[in-house]
Amino acid sequence: MKALELIDASTLDLVEKPIPEPGPNDLLIKVRACGICGSDIHGMDGSSGRRIPPIVMGHEASGTVAKCGAEITAWSEGDRVTFDSTIYCGECSYCKSGHVNLCNDREVLGVSTPDFRRQGAFADYVLVPGRICHLLPDEVSYEEAAFAEPVSVALHAVNRARIQPGDSAVVVGAGLIGLLVVQGLKRAGCKTILAIDLADERLELALQLGATSVLRSDHEDVLSEVRNLTGGKGADVVMEVVGINPTVKLAVNCARKGGRVCLVGNLAPQVEFPLQAVVTRELDVLGSCAINGEYPDSIAAIAAGEINVKALTSQIVPLQDGASWFARLQAGKEPLLKVILQPEP
Repeated sequence: MKALELIDASTLDLVEKPIPEPGPNDLLIKVRACGICGSDIHGMDGSSGRRIPPIVMGHEASGTVAKCGAEITAWSEGDRVTFDSTIYCGECSYCKSGHVNLCNDREVLGVSTPDFRRQGAFADYVLVPGRICHLLPDEVSYEEAAFAEPVSVALHAVNRARIQPGDSAVVVGAGLIGLLVVQGLKRAGCKTILAIDLADERLELALQLGATSVLRSDHEDVLSEVRNLTGGKGADVVMEVVGINPTVKLAVNCARKGGRVCLVGNLAPQVEFPLQAVVTRELDVLGSCAINGEYPDSIAAIAAGEINVKALTSQIVPLQDGASWFARLQAGKEPLLKVILQPEP
């Protein structure tokens, strides 16, 4: 089979690899679409330590079941599926308590670290445990289904934020996940949704997707504007979807007293934290990690048109052109959101 493999730091090559053989509880999936994730772009240069070459990346994917493991009974060849990016053990205390995203032995498709290596879906075929797969309704295309993973990340963050109907919310960062969070907040019942970013084209898209107002983060009066738009108090909920010093500080300062700040972005491994603002205003600060059971809801939201993923699709291109599109995304000179790679039929 053909696979787009990271063979060295920031170096991808289309290579020939053997088709993997499923274990007893695995499914061999014929990949039909796989999105390029921001974590792949940020990790491919080796800086994150989570894309150690050689590795086939790719964890936002969909396809059809090509072969079932010997003990698989719930799936059949030809089933249209998507699958979680998290591979959990199902046996540790976190898994048994319903927190599979915190599994002690958690692995991620398309990721390689000193502790594990899981080949991903930038290939003709990918091998995944049957328990992480989800059936696709006929009305959801493979390209739309490739968004189930990032939509689930966004909905998990919204769930963590404990939205109440009528809440006001600020989303700091209108990249792909931020724009999905905007839609998730609207779906959850937020009345006021403010999106903050530096890119005018992303702010315009945020308005189209459910934000009630948008602000540029480099505006000198951005905090005053947030207060003006939230009844003078600040937002009930703030979603930080970048993960660097300035945006974390901004997110904390946008929250009202007693409000909630949910940290979703994690570009920087460490940030300066505005401790006194959190303590003296008694803020709830929450982290949001990956996905914990949101896949069925995400697929349903895409199918119902409650989450618009087509508006976030920048390009759909052949897998064989993947290296050049990775280079364009890494350069960051174009207003691209989601690029989806398609192996040959």
